[in-house]
Amino acid sequence: MKIYWYNGKKNIIGENLKKIRLERKLTQDEVAAKLQLKGYEFDRITVLRIEKGLRFVPDYEVKMLCEALEVPYSAFFD
Repeated sequence: MKIYWYNGKKNIIGENLKKIRLERKLTQDEVAAKLQLKGYEFDRITVLRIEKGLRFVPDYEVKMLCEALEVPYSAFFD
């Protein structure tokens, strides 16, 4: 799979993930725990790397994040 960069980042959802997380007063560990409870293998470092734009996020992982944080898909693309 070829990874494309966008404005020096590997994803376009990182800033919105951080915004959603902070609005809900969650830590990166708590976001990772929510994902783990859903059966996904995420840890704090994974969440950190997504937020900083250092990690590519495929569409199925965006779906996982939506489920775990109970937000619509569009919340990551506003």
